[in-house]
Amino acid sequence: MNKREFLKRSGLGVTGLVLAPSIIMCKSQTEHQRLRTAHIGVGNMGNEDLKSIASHPLVDVVALCDVDANYLEAAKTQYPDARTFTDYRIMLKELEDEIDAVIVSTPDHTHAPAAMLAMEFGKNVYCQKPLTHYVSEARAMNSIAEKNQLVTQMGIQVHSFYDYKLATLLIQSGIIGKVHTVHAWSPKNWGYNGDLPEGSDPVPETLDWNLWLGTSKERPYKEGFYHPGNWRKLIDYGCGTLGDMGVHIFDTPYNALALDVPLTIKNECRQPNTLGYPENNVVTYEFPQTEYTAETLTWIWYDGPGAPRDHEDLKLPGINSSDMNTSEDDQSLEDKISLDAKIAEEGQLPEQGAMFVGEKGRLLLPHFMQLPKKIVDGAYVDISSEIAAISEAHNLGEPVRNYASEGPKHYHEFVDACLGRGTCSAPFSYASKLTETILLGVIAGRFPDQTLHWDSSSAKFEEDEANIYLKGTYRAF
Repeated sequence: MNKREFLKRSGLGVTGLVLAPSIIMCKSQTEHQRLRTAHIGVGNMGNEDLKSIASHPLVDVVALCDVDANYLEAAKTQYPDARTFTDYRIMLKELEDEIDAVIVSTPDHTHAPAAMLAMEFGKNVYCQKPLTHYVSEARAMNSIAEKNQLVTQMGIQVHSFYDYKLATLLIQSGIIGKVHTVHAWSPKNWGYNGDLPEGSDPVPETLDWNLWLGTSKERPYKEGFYHPGNWRKLIDYGCGTLGDMGVHIFDTPYNALALDVPLTIKNECRQPNTLGYPENNVVTYEFPQTEYTAETLTWIWYDGPGAPRDHEDLKLPGINSSDMNTSEDDQSLEDKISLDAKIAEEGQLPEQGAMFVGEKGRLLLPHFMQLPKKIVDGAYVDISSEIAAISEAHNLGEPVRNYASEGPKHYHEFVDACLGRGTCSAPFSYASKLTETILLGVIAGRFPDQTLHWDSSSAKFEEDEANIYLKGTYRAF
């Protein structure tokens, strides 16, 4: 395959989102007894993904790829037999016949370009959350996965935790009746209202800046401003707090209520700029009725310092609204990417979580590794018998409060599905809709206090000025 044919097949180096004709089809069951994996992005969360996938006894780590040589060297010491690459396109081309699955753990703007190229090569894909950077990419990712009959999973590992499975089953059992409102929140701040830094800094010898930028527009390198980690707050690379934490915290209510994409979206936030996301967002969605909701469902998301806002629905038994847990904007980068569950003290609203409000009470779901709690008429209600019955009926087992042991379950589910031993619980057919919902709220931040109307069938807003943000332009790199 020559270079021109390869680039055409990759769909890169062109304007807009292009899907090349699929040449290779892949069955859900690999023809091997073991799964051969290639990993794109092996630093920070990528290293967690790598270790969790590799912890499955039937996985062979064949290839590692990262634009940062420091991350690549560290990963290589863990898996010395793996081949290393800087450019995922070259890796996929050279190892086409030597890998079965690809794990994508890059910054958000590279999720779709890397994952879709892998799927065009017929590879099963595990992709970190949020699935994509643009709405158009989410739909395209699902389309190619279905077309090529691939095993896929989005990296929302808490989806497979006991408490989240339990909450889903409790809601679907009718424990609080039809749900009419959901509140969800995170005080993390992936926003930025400053200026673009002036000038440029020398690019470290260990970093390929052109490959880090990937399909995004060219910018000069500035030490510490983009890489590592801080890209989440910037419009060209991340999806703000809504895309970082919202996708985790939305997941269980979205799944439990069997939601599709919303009808309307409104974001209360500061006026937009062209560089960073708002520091605080209050996003209100209206969803159509499902089996588990009232005629319409109102969903309110709060993020940023001080989130959530005081609300009667969030008042816990025995406390005043002034006692609600709030957060100041003093979080370090380590705080914002931490996997610490931060268990709330008795009587304190969890730092992050969701509240279902139904006909017969409320259900509080902390994020994460804590049991849901039912509240009726301002008092907690004992639901231990309901929990025991559901756990037994669905073979949930006992809750394990250990992230190190629980975290890999979601990854192992993907590996087992690739080997024909089960199915994935967060395939792209589900993840694409959840991601679309998240990204519609992100777009609404461009139009503060304005209600946007979404037409799912045409994949367009009624407000035409918002449609330009549904897709991006890919740079040739």
